[in-house]
Order: sequence, then C-alpha cells, then structure tokens
Amino acid sequence: MNKGTKRRVKKLGTAFFVLYVLILIYLLFFSEGYGRVAQAEREYRYNLVPFVEIRRFWIYRKQLGMFALFTNIFGNVLGFVPYGFVLPVIARRMRSGFFIILSGFAISLSVEVIQLITRVGCFDVDDMILNTLGAALGYAMYAVCERLRRKYNGKKI
Repeated sequence: MNKGTKRRVKKLGTAFFVLYVLILIYLLFFSEGYGRVAQAEREYRYNLVPFVEIRRFWIYRKQLGMFALFTNIFGNVLGFVPYGFVLPVIARRMRSGFFIILSGFAISLSVEVIQLITRVGCFDVDDMILNTLGAALGYAMYAVCERLRRKYNGKKI
C-alpha cells in the first residue's frame, strides 16, 4: 500500500472512529430507547455478580422479546467491535491485542461508573464482560485482516 492510500485509510478510519464514539456516547447516555429513564425515576441500580443478567436475559428471552435480548447481549458485544478493529488501523502504537482488550475493559468500566453516578443506566459487570469481548473480537478481526493483507502483499507475517 502506498503512502497516499495509507493516509486516506487513516483519515477515513479516524472519521469513522469519531462518528462511532459519538454514536456510542449517545446510545449509552442519552437514548431513551435503551433503558434510560426519566430524571424523576432514576435510582442507583447495579449488578456485581458476573453472568446474572446475561443468564436472566437468555432464560426470559421469550417474555422480554428478541429486541431486549439482542440489545443487551449482542448489542454490548457489537458496540465494542469497532473499537477493537478500527483503533489499530488508525493508530500504529495501538496494535497490541493486550492493549486493545485492557483499554476496552477500562473504557467499559468508565462507562459503567458514569452510568452509576449519573443514574442514567445500570452498573453491570456483565456489560463490562460483553464490551471487553467485543473489543477482543474486533481486534481478532483486525489481526486476521492484517495477516491476510500482509500475505496478499507478500510481506513477512
């Protein structure tokens, strides 16, 4: 890949990443369609036991509906896949899988703490597990694509 193409990929990736972060902030803190409640109804809610909410959503999936199951379980994973995939593309120093997973966890922890403090959501350890899994899956996708790109371009793997 020549320098001009690399520069365009980085600029486009950066623009996508900024848009992704803005959408994520909206969904996590402002969207009433994803479990946000009115100011008067806000209370401290939290889950500190791993897999309790995941199990509850799975067991009661028929009663809760597929939308609730998808947004809670798969949405939390899918929401962090772009983080794990795009960040290594646009930032050369952030191409470590360990860094992506650890920082994905740290960002998820920060989001959960902000949700608890501001009472716009529920502090849920399961969300942190699913978000971190999403960052890891995104990085795995990046690593596979990078390996294929290098193989295709005849560079050392």
